[in-house]
Amino acid sequence: VQLQASGGGLVQAGGSLRLSCAASGNIFSINTMGWYRQAPGKQRELVAVVTSGDSTNYGDSVKGRFTISRANAKNTVYLQMNSLNPEDTAVYYCNADRVCAIVGLTTTCRDYRGQGTLVTVSS
Repeated sequence: VQLQASGGGLVQAGGSLRLSCAASGNIFSINTMGWYRQAPGKQRELVAVVTSGDSTNYGDSVKGRFTISRANAKNTVYLQMNSLNPEDTAVYYCNADRVCAIVGLTTTCRDYRGQGTLVTVSS
């Protein structure tokens, strides 16, 4: 199983970006998918998560500006980021919790984390 994140880049304050994260492999279920971020010198923080039943949870700093969505058939999660400000500058990591997949001759369930994509917001 692999998580491939994309969509990061450089944007001016007030602009928008859309991140995508696709899980690949012989997956038959994923519980929660979401995004965390880590800015230089700061701790990792929750951005947003969505469950398989489409329940969502957002970090306080992004509520009302970011929207998370999920395409279960594609094992993909999206993060639409609007009204970006310089404080949103960070490496954004995709997470997938309790990914159950067929690996070889066995079924395994574990959590996965993507490689991170850099979002830079200029003032």
